[in-house]
Amino acid sequence: MEMLKKIDDCRWEVPQSGGMRVPGIIYSSERLLRDMGSDESQKQVANVAHLPGIVNYSLAMPDVHWGYGFPIGGVAAFDVETGIISPGGVGYDINCGCRLMTTRLYYEEIQGSLRELVTALFQNIPSGVGSKGDLKLSVKEEKKVLEEGAAWAVRQGYGTPADLETTEDGGRMAGADPEQVSDRALERGREQLGTLGSGNHFLEIEVVEEIFDPQAAAAFGLELHQVVVMIHSGSRGLGYQVCDDYLSRMVKHLKELDFSLPDRQLACSFLRDRRGQDYYAAMAAAANYAWANRQLLMHWTRETFERKLKKSPREVGMRLLYDVCHNIAKLETFFIGGRERRLCVHRKGATRALPPGHPSLPPAYCGVGQPVLIPGNMGTGSYVLAGAQRAYKETFASACHGAGRVMSRSQAIKASKGRAIVREMAELGVTVMSGGRGTLSEEIPGAYKNLEEVVAVVHRAGLARKVARLRAVGCIKG
Repeated sequence: MEMLKKIDDCRWEVPQSGGMRVPGIIYSSERLLRDMGSDESQKQVANVAHLPGIVNYSLAMPDVHWGYGFPIGGVAAFDVETGIISPGGVGYDINCGCRLMTTRLYYEEIQGSLRELVTALFQNIPSGVGSKGDLKLSVKEEKKVLEEGAAWAVRQGYGTPADLETTEDGGRMAGADPEQVSDRALERGREQLGTLGSGNHFLEIEVVEEIFDPQAAAAFGLELHQVVVMIHSGSRGLGYQVCDDYLSRMVKHLKELDFSLPDRQLACSFLRDRRGQDYYAAMAAAANYAWANRQLLMHWTRETFERKLKKSPREVGMRLLYDVCHNIAKLETFFIGGRERRLCVHRKGATRALPPGHPSLPPAYCGVGQPVLIPGNMGTGSYVLAGAQRAYKETFASACHGAGRVMSRSQAIKASKGRAIVREMAELGVTVMSGGRGTLSEEIPGAYKNLEEVVAVVHRAGLARKVARLRAVGCIKG
């Protein structure tokens, strides 16, 4: 904290020094800063500011914590002509993201059969480390997934075209080239499409407990006591391998760069160079894989609800409110210094938060702004916010993506030793199922920052405004 200069109650400046090309700004409260303790993320914010072509600031959201190279919760935008692209600024789980579905059901309708419903979802949604799905893809078909994204899944009968309308970028990132994805990455992805994964990935049944903005809630289709479902998953082993492949390639060529890096984990290439373009094309392909993956998980969730509750598709009425990614680098246009500039915006553990009226919004949300999905830990539930104009001006239309960890996984396992996590969750009113006790130990509620505090900072800073609070009642972990 001693390096930081307080700007206001929600913003703290990391002053420009040494090789920093711009200052850093951390969105936080004093309490959250204290909770960071010995976390190295502040130093990482400063490190990112050394990279060529960075525009305005190196930014961090209130859920910020240490990551590979870039902090998790970090946002940085680079000029497309003079700037870089860095796999560490995207992360290993490319297009890890959240998808929120609404239903026509109310909590009282499922309360009596909640355990059976959670059990059925656990049986029907493959999860866990190295989990394999039921889909059998040829290499040719897998490459179509990488090109088409969620539209591939819809074309195969897993959902409807309406699902694509409320998916970021329509569930397909332009510029994807499967030929830039290694054979090893393709091999890892082929068996994992349609799987949830492990770690902090989850499928959660939630209930709308509080509404803060009735207008936005109505536009999003949210009502009090309504049952909703959130899915958090990414690009599985394929995305991991893409990141690993290109990091290795960029580290190998570090000596060719005409600038020095404060940390080798910031390995990068100029976006205009061949290596930078190849990584972008492979990253976009992995992003499309992730969107297809979440589309499949949503489809099977719909089917499970209908079968287990013995209700028709119309009675369940499961509809996609929004799908947003939070590990990505995107080419976007912003007005900087009175002129339009094309930027490569890295959001690592940060979600896009478009303001009302933005042309990329679905028509139904144009008047209120983009849904911003912020999950907490498995004992709390989540928040839905709406993007605001200030985020567009200050953070390249970005907000946080979750609560953010305060414990490493090893620290969480140590802290949970001897505890009955499933019983603790039941006492909180949450039915939890997991493929292994290890995952639950890693994901104890105490491993994460206070969700209320994180959301309060985002709201007070004007990056996004609170719309609804969701309470967790059922959770599936890998």
